[in-house]
Amino acid sequence: MTSKTIDAPQAASGPSRRDVLLAGAATTVLQLAAGPAFLTGISATQAVAADQPRPNIIYVVADDMGWADAGFRGSDIQTPNLDRLAGEGAVLEQFYTQPMCTPTRAALMTGRYPMRYGLQVGVIPGAGTYGLATDEYLLPQALGDAGYHTALVGKWHLGHAKPEYWPRQRGFDYFYGALVGEIDHFSHSSHGVPDWYRDNTPIEEEGFDNTLFGNEAARVVRDHDDSKPLFLYLAFTAPHTPFQAPQEYLDRYSNIADENRRAYAAMISVMDDGIGKVIAALEERGMRDNTLIVFHSDNGGVTNSLFAGDTKVSGGLPASNGPFRDGKGTLYEGGTRVVALANWPGRIKPGAVDGMMHVADMYPTLTALAGADTAKAKPLDGVDVWPTLGEGKPSPRSEIVYNVDPMAGAVRQGDWKLVWKAALPQKMELFNIAEDPSEKTNLIDKEPETVGALRDRIETLAGEMAPPLLLLEAIRLTFYAPPVTGDPSVLFNAGD
Repeated sequence: MTSKTIDAPQAASGPSRRDVLLAGAATTVLQLAAGPAFLTGISATQAVAADQPRPNIIYVVADDMGWADAGFRGSDIQTPNLDRLAGEGAVLEQFYTQPMCTPTRAALMTGRYPMRYGLQVGVIPGAGTYGLATDEYLLPQALGDAGYHTALVGKWHLGHAKPEYWPRQRGFDYFYGALVGEIDHFSHSSHGVPDWYRDNTPIEEEGFDNTLFGNEAARVVRDHDDSKPLFLYLAFTAPHTPFQAPQEYLDRYSNIADENRRAYAAMISVMDDGIGKVIAALEERGMRDNTLIVFHSDNGGVTNSLFAGDTKVSGGLPASNGPFRDGKGTLYEGGTRVVALANWPGRIKPGAVDGMMHVADMYPTLTALAGADTAKAKPLDGVDVWPTLGEGKPSPRSEIVYNVDPMAGAVRQGDWKLVWKAALPQKMELFNIAEDPSEKTNLIDKEPETVGALRDRIETLAGEMAPPLLLLEAIRLTFYAPPVTGDPSVLFNAGD
């Protein structure tokens, strides 16, 4: 396969005085003063036992995959490689992410809830000029400082407008893929603008993006210098809209009449085949036994077209989140409890792991296994869950913060979950997740003390959060962008 480079965009200039004043004014408008630094996060273990090898880490993230849309969850979608990993590893029954893409990826990279740095609302849009704060010490930086070779193949979506937000400037030794959130899977463009890179260089390349990601990830493994351990973050764009797939994969599902579901299923199979290529490369290199593989979706599957993305979707939405309520973009279980597994031969026993885990936990867990020093990191919200994964102990996590923003918040403590829609008309819902995982029965009037405690917790977190960057960006574009005026020649010809 051949590719060619194209001219890279120039770095944008720093913020002006007007930008700084705008941020302050927007904060006042939103009544969201950033609270004091969070001081109670749990730091990762700083060293790995001398008799334990530092693992290679392959971290795989699907994009908008439904909880029930894997073979090992009973789906008719063919995922033999995921099924093998699940059968020989741990199926994570209560693995939580943020409700949408950018916040989840930020939580993974920082070990901190996105409300700490303003990424708790929505995703970074194509016109967005902001990104993940550059004073955060990211997971690839920590692993790189510990001697790992770090590579990202696939989707970034944590800042694209300025090169300082790009993966190579955030700790990755190598990057291949797309910077923005949604691209055409064949043309590798967003709204007609190309978005395809190798390292910091834009390239032009033919092929279906997820096939290319699988091939490239396998190549990274095959070419890896085994004098260093490997951290490979493989972030597919499947099965995110637009629903597209190569014809040979569509033909696998000719029995599915609905075009969207046929393409959705085909996209998941492309991803699964790519994962199979990576596993084969690990086995070929003799690396498999000392490699931890983690897989999960970035959020629940899309059940509401409002959250489907930039591409207009005609017809039904094909994702299934099984027994869980709603999907992507919501604070219900269907939006945040995702399909997930972890596999490390001889180190993780096969079976279901039912303790609560959050994507933010992966930062302290992986850095502890790597013997990485996290002293440069800000206080973590994540906790080290390796004793649960590797030793079968109960999860150290007793709370899940689904999200907190100016309009809504949700927190779970133990079995109790409060969903608080704060924007008018205000609404509160209380669920016992152990007894009612589908969130059908609102117990708001039955447990006033529980409601009060969880409401207080949400209010405390709201006092600590940073202003949402997406809302600040919206205010900037609404009130400070230059006006759009008609073509003078057209106005002249129109007369009075």
